[in-house]
This record gives sequence, structure tokens and C-alpha cells, in this order.
Amino acid sequence: MARSGGTDDFWARWRRKMHRARIGLRKSGVDYFRGDGSDWIALAGLLLTIPAITMATVVSPIWIDPAALALPIVAGGLLLRPSSLLGLYATAAGALIVEALTLGPYLDGPARVTPGTVLVVAACGFFGLILAQFRARVGVPWRRGGTMLFDLRERIRVQSSLPRLPQGWHREMALRPAGGQSFSGDFVVAARTHGGRTLEAVLTDVSGKGMDAGSRALLLSGAFGGLLGSLPPHAFLPAANGYLLRQDWDEGFATSIHLVLDLESGDYEIYSAGHPPALQLHAGSGQWEEKSGEGPLLGVYDGAEFDAVKGSLAPGDVLMLFTDGLVEASDRDIAEGIDRLTGEADRYVSTGFEGAAWHLIEACAKDVNDDRALLLLSRRA
Repeated sequence: MARSGGTDDFWARWRRKMHRARIGLRKSGVDYFRGDGSDWIALAGLLLTIPAITMATVVSPIWIDPAALALPIVAGGLLLRPSSLLGLYATAAGALIVEALTLGPYLDGPARVTPGTVLVVAACGFFGLILAQFRARVGVPWRRGGTMLFDLRERIRVQSSLPRLPQGWHREMALRPAGGQSFSGDFVVAARTHGGRTLEAVLTDVSGKGMDAGSRALLLSGAFGGLLGSLPPHAFLPAANGYLLRQDWDEGFATSIHLVLDLESGDYEIYSAGHPPALQLHAGSGQWEEKSGEGPLLGVYDGAEFDAVKGSLAPGDVLMLFTDGLVEASDRDIAEGIDRLTGEADRYVSTGFEGAAWHLIEACAKDVNDDRALLLLSRRA
């Protein structure tokens, strides 16, 4: 009985040790792929591939070329830190020497270690080291870089989402970055304030386009989202202007249009900071009217004032806010672009503008190399 108990204790201790080892290995792997842990797992794996490749090259040099050592070197440039790369490179250099001594001089036949092979492996190592040093300087491992960009893009998309509106209202927004990129200098922040009775929406166009403006758009969308609803409507653009001035960016201006809409009465105010005018379709007359407040660009000078323009949306009316990329191009002025936009929008009057925002961008500015955004609100008849 004592022996049996001792055996059981031994296996119990062994299982606990194995469990702790699995947990430790799993944690190390998770930390590594999150970019928080050591790269010893990847280094060990790559170090094991080098003798495997070397052995395969010696056995069958026709099928496994000596230049195959460039594969773990390229992978190391993506996975390892610069200090770990040096150990990998030293191992690869030793493997090349072994292959050269085993296979013989390259003049004796094909599948030998030639000067070209050495140059290819060395070049891969050089570029891999440059990539590793760049990642170490930025502080974002390659495996987290794509995830971070995806997360930033999703944050901009979530911040640009429009709140639900009460029955009788329709809203939609479409955003098309320049050059088919994932990041845009145009963004929307919106919120329902005053107990949900009021819709406040701000459409902003940051200077620049695409990836160049995406980081500034992300910062501003977070700041503007915090200001929206925290200040009286007339104080929003002055506060946004002051925030932009404090950033002291080389290219730090932006245009913006701020809509304050009473969802019960349909009355609204529009404040503009150098932004293209809003367009209102009057259902009774079928005519489009430009609505724009007066105010300078954001981030140009302190103490700027922004005057509102007022209006009202009757049942059947439509209001469109958009950025200049939708109506302005090198071969046409903004007035011509607005005429084209309203002409295309007339086609959706009978359908209630369902899904119209995206199609209007496609019809009016499909191949324009600029960020384009369109916010559409309609009050159902």
C-alpha cells in the first residue's frame, strides 16, 4: 500500500509539473505574439531549421539549394529582435561554411555554394536587420502592427457611426478614403443630446488625405466626440478651433460643419468652419437650397467666431452634409460639383433615399483621388 501511495504521489507531482510547463509555454507564446514577451521561442525554432536545411542540402543539393538558408533569415527579420538576429546570422554563416566544405568547390559542378549564394543570403540578412531595427525603434512588432492598424480603423468607424433616430427619420453615412485606403481624413462624430431630443452631428475634413491624414483624424475624432454634447452648440467650433491650434501641427487646419437638429420639430442650426454648404431638398417645391453658416477654417487663428444658419426640415425634406472631395475636382469648381450631386440625388426622391449615400459617392466622385464623405438625413413624409 505504501508503494502504491508513493507511485501515485510521483505521478501527481509529474502531472503538476507538466501542467505548469504547458501554462508557462502557452503564456510565453501569447506574450510573444502580443509583442510583450521574449522572442526565444521563435529564435529556437529558427535555429533548429538551419541544421535541418543544411542536412537536406548535403543529402540532396539539387532539390534543396544552399540559398534555402535565406528562408529562416527572412523569417528572422520579421520575427526576431536585432540582438537575436545576430545569433541566427552567425548560425547561418556556420551552416554555409559546412555546406561549402561538404559539397566541394563550386567549380566542380552545380548545386554548390557559389559567391552568388553567399550574396543572396547576406542581402536577405541585411534587409532583415534593417526591418528589425526599425521595428525596435517604433516599438511595435510586425505581428502587432497589422492588428494595431485594424484596431485604429475600427475605432474611426465606430466613432463615425450614427445614433438611432426616432420613427419618422432616416439617416445614413458613406465614407470613401482616397486611393482605396483604409484610413481617411474625413470623419463624423454624432450624438443625441438633451435627453435624446436633439441630434448633433459634426462632419470634419482634416487637411491631407488617406494615410497622411488618418492619424490626425483619429485624434480629432476622439477629441471632438468628447466635446460634442459637453458644450452648448455655439461653443463647439470655438473649442474645436482652440484644440487644433494647441496641437501646433505643420499641416494642422481642418474644415468642419456642425448640425444641431431638433428631432421633434425638425428645426435645425448649422455652424460651419470653412466647409462646403449643406444641401436641403424642400419636398414641397422639389428644389435644393444651400445652407451654410459663416466661419473660418479650424486651426488658422485664435478667437474665430462662427455664425449659425437656421432652417427646418418638413416631412419629406432631405438634408445632405458632405466634404469637398465629393463636389470639387481639378477639372470643375464646387458649384458645378454641387449641381451634379443634386441632379443625381433627385433620382432617389421616389425611393426615400434608402441606400443613396454610397451610390451618390459612386456616381459623383468614384475615381477622385481625395477623401469623400456624405451624411444624409431625411424626414419621412
